Amino acid sequence: MVVDSVRGAEIDRIFQALADATRRDIVTRAANGEHSVSSLARRYDMSLAAVQKHVAVLERADLIVKKRKGREQIVQPNPHAFRRARDLLDSYEALWRHRVEAIDDILAQE
Repeated sequence: MVVDSVRGAEIDRIFQALADATRRDIVTRAANGEHSVSSLARRYDMSLAAVQKHVAVLERADLIVKKRKGREQIVQPNPHAFRRARDLLDSYEALWRHRVEAIDDILAQE
């Protein structure tokens, strides 16, 4: 399996961003309704600046986008990044399924 370094860096950013429980929770909340960064910050026991940093990590990973609505920035999930992550996981699943089938074939021959 050849790994494209650009695509690999993008995937690294996605999974590193999702490795944090707070960031996964922010993505879940954004997927379930409209939230501004400040409304998200009220839900966590941390400063607005800390939540902004989490949102920035998610934004760099392209997992969320911010759209201005009046004076607020609304956080929305970006389904394209999740599809790229799912595609990678699907390729790993296909690889392992192929290997299991090969082992099954070897065992069936014995």
